[in-house]
Amino acid sequence: MTGIVAPRILIGAPASGGGKTTFTCGLLHALVRRGLKAAACKCGPDYIDPMFHSEVIGAFSRNLDLFFSTEEQVRQLVADSALHSDITVIEGVMGYYDGIAVSDKASAWDVARATETSAVLVIDGRGRARSIAAEVAGFARFREDSRVAGVVLNRVSPMLYPRLKSLIEDETGVSVYGYLPVLDDCSLESRHLGLVTAAEVDDLRGKLDRLAAVMEETVDIDGLVALAQTAPALESADWQGVEPLELPRAPRIAVARDDAFCFYYADALRLLQHLGAELVEFSPLHDSCLPEGVSGIYLGGGYPELHARELSENSSMRESIAQAIRSGIPTIAECGGFMYLHEMLEDDQKDAYEQVGVVRGSSYKTNKLGRFGYIAIEAAHDGLLACEGEQLRAHEFHYWDSENVGDAFVARKPQSDRSWTCGFSTPTMYAGYPHLYLPGTPPSAVRFVEACAAFGMSS
Repeated sequence: MTGIVAPRILIGAPASGGGKTTFTCGLLHALVRRGLKAAACKCGPDYIDPMFHSEVIGAFSRNLDLFFSTEEQVRQLVADSALHSDITVIEGVMGYYDGIAVSDKASAWDVARATETSAVLVIDGRGRARSIAAEVAGFARFREDSRVAGVVLNRVSPMLYPRLKSLIEDETGVSVYGYLPVLDDCSLESRHLGLVTAAEVDDLRGKLDRLAAVMEETVDIDGLVALAQTAPALESADWQGVEPLELPRAPRIAVARDDAFCFYYADALRLLQHLGAELVEFSPLHDSCLPEGVSGIYLGGGYPELHARELSENSSMRESIAQAIRSGIPTIAECGGFMYLHEMLEDDQKDAYEQVGVVRGSSYKTNKLGRFGYIAIEAAHDGLLACEGEQLRAHEFHYWDSENVGDAFVARKPQSDRSWTCGFSTPTMYAGYPHLYLPGTPPSAVRFVEACAAFGMSS
């Protein structure tokens, strides 16, 4: 174990939609423009915010999740981020104290506490005066170790800001590190699954430039950097927790990556590479077939429902994937990837299109969020990623459902009696709506890579 100097800060908010992502991306861009090497992390299981972070800093952003990982693993991930950066900016999730069910477990506060990170809350300043001090005081004093070291005011005027700053600091003792005026031209749009992806935002670079320029004038960036530098060193071991596999040759795993499939945990892919796999990206939308010489397939989540017709029209790719899966190539297909494996998939207009066809039935639009949130899934029998009775921690978030969700696992909600069956599991395939976090259960990643290597040797 070694002590890692890790300047870091967490950006939180009282609720979702308060401007965390906009402020975090603007701060990251401002830091990069100053010549600093910035690392980014996201609390919780979200895929999309890290994609924005990565677009800003030009490197991957990782998830910090205390349902998927232990406190020690999360500290190791933060320390690993610090090895090649000057400062790490962690974006919170939902409201600052909002965790599993109505608890604070796995909340942004929980991550700040576990990693000894100071938090700065983005507070909406619209339509309030002295009441804003009550909100700040409430968040700062709700827990004895709240970690709340400051706030930034969002959507306030330059004329009102000095008075609000003095009010909050005098009434609460919490530092105010600046403000953002109303910036409609810098907002990041929403859709049914949170934000649009970074690739879909018009003139994202221009918006980030304008946002960072405003923040240089209105936010005490020097003060935020100084606050980050007060964070204590982290004791850290190797975050992977497993040794690389001794393989005759590196198995090549085809990873779907395009506008339809883009949801992957960065550390899950890094873990597969650490174990000895070579990852080869391909596009189910645009390529005609799987890459040559692959011995594994990873179909992540995304928005296949928005591209159902285009995916269907690429019949050569559908046939290539179907043939490979039926021949026994080890495959992981999560949520969107699972939907793509169905016989049919409805688009946003409920028009159905033929897909890969290895999962019987149709994936269809429901107009409501289904089985949302964290789950633990227990294997009913031995399969590719888990043996009978073993549990994997996962997350579901989807507005589409399936006529055939599978029954290879029993899913249970944490802090609840609710359960259901889900997923498909064979010796060569995992497919289901649950998104898995492989670094949380390294043996599953090991089994997948070993299966890919064995398939490669036999083919």
